[in-house]
Amino acid sequence: MNYVNKHSIGLAITALLLSSVNVSATNTKVASLPLSAERIGLQLQQYQAQGAGPFSADAGQALWLQQSEDRSCASCHTAKVTDPGMHQNTRKPIEAMAPSLTSNRLTDAAKIEKWFNRNCNWTFKRECTPQEKGDVLLWLSLQ
Repeated sequence: MNYVNKHSIGLAITALLLSSVNVSATNTKVASLPLSAERIGLQLQQYQAQGAGPFSADAGQALWLQQSEDRSCASCHTAKVTDPGMHQNTRKPIEAMAPSLTSNRLTDAAKIEKWFNRNCNWTFKRECTPQEKGDVLLWLSLQ
């Protein structure tokens, strides 16, 4: 892994940890946000080990909104991830994706991978790449 990638991930992790401290200090509803920031940092490192990076929050948001046939991530989770969503077919409610509002969001590596696999296949009819996962995860972590 080259210096630029290591430096980029280090900056992203630092930004996540610093923003989580500020958010948790002002929002007592989110007691586990530092765990979320730590988990996201570790997850981004795993994607880097698979050859992905540097990650882009803008690219993550673009993928979130990208239409594939009649679907996008926003179809169920909404474009504004601080709002609750609803599954298109089952009509099951989905808690807000923003970790700043949903304390258990993005805290479990197995769940992160499970939902990326399920939702990428449902939305895009394929698995998402480590780059795409990292981009989306970085963007979500900033919400």
